[in-house]
Amino acid sequence: MRAVIQRSHQASVTVEGTIIGAISSGLVVFLGIQEQDNEQTIKWMADKIIHLRIFEDGDGKMNRSLAETGGEMLIVSQFTLYGDCRKGRRPGYSGAARPETAEPLYEKFVRYIENQGIVTATGKFQASMQVQLINDGPVTLLIDSDKTF
Repeated sequence: MRAVIQRSHQASVTVEGTIIGAISSGLVVFLGIQEQDNEQTIKWMADKIIHLRIFEDGDGKMNRSLAETGGEMLIVSQFTLYGDCRKGRRPGYSGAARPETAEPLYEKFVRYIENQGIVTATGKFQASMQVQLINDGPVTLLIDSDKTF
């Protein structure tokens, strides 16, 4: 599982001209899923994101987590995080899970986050989406459950 995490002041996702998910202050998480991901991977990734100390404390240091700040999370499925650009000019996506594998895992990830008390919003799986966000910082992090970066 891979995630691109962006701290934001506000964010929304639109499908076919309609906003289907929006958050105020918190995190935007673009989530990529691979075939071998499972419930253990979901828990590891979700806990890592929720408890990352990337929000400022009273001294201006990044020392508080999403859980501590009461922030919200917009979660957007993005298979292109497994795009392999090492050969040629067209990315290969063989590392990404097939939709029939990825969608249930994506839904479980969202439910796990919600069960931790985090207010969430989502995109629509396999839809063409437009994501708008006001990046805070900017703070952008990459997390890979295989720890390849």
